[in-house]
Amino acid sequence: MNQEKSTQLLSPTDHFSVLLSSTPRGARLARLLATDWMRTRGLPHRVAEAAEHLVAELAANAATHGRLPGRDFRLVLLSAPATLRIEVTDTRADDLPRNRPPTPDAESGRGLLLVEALADRWGVQLGPVPRKTVWAVLDLPRT
Repeated sequence: MNQEKSTQLLSPTDHFSVLLSSTPRGARLARLLATDWMRTRGLPHRVAEAAEHLVAELAANAATHGRLPGRDFRLVLLSAPATLRIEVTDTRADDLPRNRPPTPDAESGRGLLLVEALADRWGVQLGPVPRKTVWAVLDLPRT
């Protein structure tokens, strides 16, 4: 396939993908890169702000709970006419996210509550082994 056709099929302005280290620094970089990409796309402020929080939470979870030494996580942003989809893939399919209320004195465990509150839809997709992808979708306002 020639380069020109490839570019027409998948424009980099509609799709963003990056592999990052499974570290707190990688999680911060995910948020910064996503913020910059959304700014260049001109997404509505409400959507961009929610997406920044979602990327921060999902990337932090990947760097914390999905971490295996020497393995990275992938951040993918997909913009379609009606939605923005955020995907974070790590290599710990054995450690699935659990959306249950934390105990009042717990120091962590509230992140998925935030994802649930901000995303219009979210879920987990397994595979290929040993990967899992946690995704969140934001509906874009009609123009």
